[in-house]
Amino acid sequence: MAKVAFLGLGVMGFPMAGHLVKKGGHEVTVYNRTQAKAQAWAEKFGGRAAPTPKTAADGQDFVMCCVGNDNDLRAVTLGAEGAFAGMKSGAVFVDHTTASAEVARELDAEAGKRGFKFVDAPVSGGQAGAENGVLTVMCGGSADAYGQAEPVIAAYARMCKLLGPAGSGQLTKMDNQICIAGLVEGLSEGIHFAKKAGLDVHAVIDTISKGAAQSWQMENRYKTMNDGKFDFGFAVEWMRKDLSICLAEARRNGASLPVTALCDAFYAEVEKMGGKRWDTSSLLARLER
Repeated sequence: MAKVAFLGLGVMGFPMAGHLVKKGGHEVTVYNRTQAKAQAWAEKFGGRAAPTPKTAADGQDFVMCCVGNDNDLRAVTLGAEGAFAGMKSGAVFVDHTTASAEVARELDAEAGKRGFKFVDAPVSGGQAGAENGVLTVMCGGSADAYGQAEPVIAAYARMCKLLGPAGSGQLTKMDNQICIAGLVEGLSEGIHFAKKAGLDVHAVIDTISKGAAQSWQMENRYKTMNDGKFDFGFAVEWMRKDLSICLAEARRNGASLPVTALCDAFYAEVEKMGGKRWDTSSLLARLER
């Protein structure tokens, strides 16, 4: 058992922090910008709610974090009331936010100056993965920091791997989103084409899903896509945030991402259709206007 703080109790963080208690058996303190949600979590799981990131982090062995973006991350880590001000020497800060590699390296350097460790550890698997404790966790940091953190992360992870130094977890999450975006557009076009060709979409997918066209998206999303239902999982506005991080990093490292840029533009069209909160499979809706 370890003393653990968890900062950020959104759709991902709330169940992740719960698994630290239920599956990990850890002593957990939580912080959330909306205090009522922190209190609700504490009542449900039996942990403690703290009024600031600093007080949540005070004396903890590990501080886990899952917030919205780079600015949110800096807000809960830096400054007089930030978590970094409360962390003890030798502790480990694990960031599950999907953010830039740049901020990961910045916070890793700051943690080193203050005598504790940092791991960037964005996740994939969505709300269902968080609730079921089967997330994929992509980590960047030192082998020592990762070795300490991995047994704690295991409470909500199906797969957890160290990919390299600080920032490597974020870079791997970018790769994940790049692959997903192109895949969803391909599946959307495939369903759209089958309809226009007068084919039975269910029969087509049942056939091609047994071959090289098979994917998680096909297996888990084609039926709801075909029915025009787009309220399952990761929202378009969140995907656009992630793709903006991918495209910004590509401008820095010289990678060519023409399909990713095109998918981002297509998601922008979906937003204009009123689909900011639709799930990412809603690329099909754009084709069927």
